[in-house]
Amino acid sequence: MNLPEHSPLGKASAYADQYDPALLFPIARAGKRAEIGVAGRAPFFGADLWTAYELSWLNPRGKPQIALAHFTVPCETPNIVESKSFKLYLGSFSNTVFDDAEAVRARLRADLSEAVWRGSDTPAKIGVRLLGPEQFDRQPIQELDGLSLDRLDLDCSQYQPAPELLRASFDEQPVSEVLTSGLLKSNCLVTGQPDWGSVQIAYSGPQIDQAGLLRYIVSFRNHNEFHEQCVERIFMDIWRRCRPVKLSVYARYTRRGGLDINPWRTSHPGAVPANVRTARQ
Repeated sequence: MNLPEHSPLGKASAYADQYDPALLFPIARAGKRAEIGVAGRAPFFGADLWTAYELSWLNPRGKPQIALAHFTVPCETPNIVESKSFKLYLGSFSNTVFDDAEAVRARLRADLSEAVWRGSDTPAKIGVRLLGPEQFDRQPIQELDGLSLDRLDLDCSQYQPAPELLRASFDEQPVSEVLTSGLLKSNCLVTGQPDWGSVQIAYSGPQIDQAGLLRYIVSFRNHNEFHEQCVERIFMDIWRRCRPVKLSVYARYTRRGGLDINPWRTSHPGAVPANVRTARQ
């Protein structure tokens, strides 16, 4: 099993410019899920939405081509792909000739699907969409919808995940709310580099104390974990502490190395959020 410390993260790396799918470094989701009490089938659905901003290759005449790429990786896959290895893999396309953008998309889909489903008896294909330069100026920027918790004027003093801060009104009428914060920050599991994000929490059930929820979000500030793992930890802590009937947690992290990662987890199946970047992304 690949471990995070064996990945390219935090190490000097040669940057290949010829296509090399062996650069992809899958890491099993199971280990970190076990830490939050998730064994076997997870009590959530969802996907990881990736955007690549630095994708380029050569056409048959040697002329560089560029595109943005959107990837949709179901959270049911047994693996994530470590982000630096993803960057190195995408970089390996830069001096490689492809017939057209569809050939690039097909290659990306095949390689990434193999990596994230590796070890599964029921592999499937991930979603991949390329956007050419003619579409760049039509890409929207939008903040996460919902009532901002950041409006609250309060003291914060805990900077490691503190689920005990979460409280809900179990003896009052249930509510449905969509709450957001731009104050999510965690650190890379391996390098400790900061990861900045915004988070949206939509739920139905006992009303969650907003001050406690904001302090809880802030408590991730010095926590070292990958994006996907942070969102699953947030989901499970709210699910257990506040006991909503329905819950979804969606985070959009700022990019690093030309990639942003935006995990979404939900208690009930539904449409995957549109992969629309926020202003900080």
